[in-house]
Amino acid sequence: MTPRSAWTGILAMTATAFLWSIAGLFIKVIDWHPLTIAGFRSLIASVVVLLYLKRPHFHWSFPQVAAAVMNAVTMILFVAANKTTTSANAIVLQYIGPVTTAFVAAWLLRERPRREHWAAIVLVTAGVVVMFLDKLGGGRMLGNILALLSGVAFSFYFVFMRMQKDGSPLESILLAHWLTAAFGLAATLFVPAPRFTLGSVGAILVLGSIQVGVAAILFAAAIKRISAVTANLIAVIEPVFNPLWVFLALGEAPGTMAVAGGAVIIAAVTGVSVLSARRAARVVL
Repeated sequence: MTPRSAWTGILAMTATAFLWSIAGLFIKVIDWHPLTIAGFRSLIASVVVLLYLKRPHFHWSFPQVAAAVMNAVTMILFVAANKTTTSANAIVLQYIGPVTTAFVAAWLLRERPRREHWAAIVLVTAGVVVMFLDKLGGGRMLGNILALLSGVAFSFYFVFMRMQKDGSPLESILLAHWLTAAFGLAATLFVPAPRFTLGSVGAILVLGSIQVGVAAILFAAAIKRISAVTANLIAVIEPVFNPLWVFLALGEAPGTMAVAGGAVIIAAVTGVSVLSARRAARVVL
């Protein structure tokens, strides 16, 4: 891996996390059942990815199918977790994922975490907990368990996507969105029917086409260039910027703990990104 390739992957992953982080803001506009939102969002995202791929190549290999299943499971479990526990609990428990990714990647990919990865994992975990310290608790046990399982599935998703670094991992994302759309839209038959207002339609189009669709293309580019652990660590900036967008759009100012925790996470992710790029430069030299 060249330094340029490493930085391309880091920047693509950072952009992915930025796009993922706007989900909460736009979901607030949509007064639909969470599974209905997930179904329509994935349906629109699948169209964006399909237009980008033009002619997707499905070879049905284990990594391709496994990544698709893990991605779909992650999205569905995370939506369910948000429905049955506090949103703060759900996102904190999911973003313990880098720890799981470190072990799974070492086992399946032989990508052993470096010292900077372990340091970043500790700091990121601490930063996420600090961010939501005043909001943790109050969640139901079932929701907390679903959030933890979502985090584990998220970790496996990163690893199975990384297994396709020499191929085209976008097909896995396309399959995942088809699975999620099928599940979500089928569930819509058994929940209150969605009301299609101008605001809800506009929000779901942004969620499907940009927040998930464009993000999928960027993520596929990133995971081909950086390790699964590095990608998952960078993804943790999502909960940092989520409250920022809400503040800018709705004026809900984040608390002192959120700002402090976010600063720790950004510092840790920046540090591991710079060290990873420098390590790539030394390998080339």
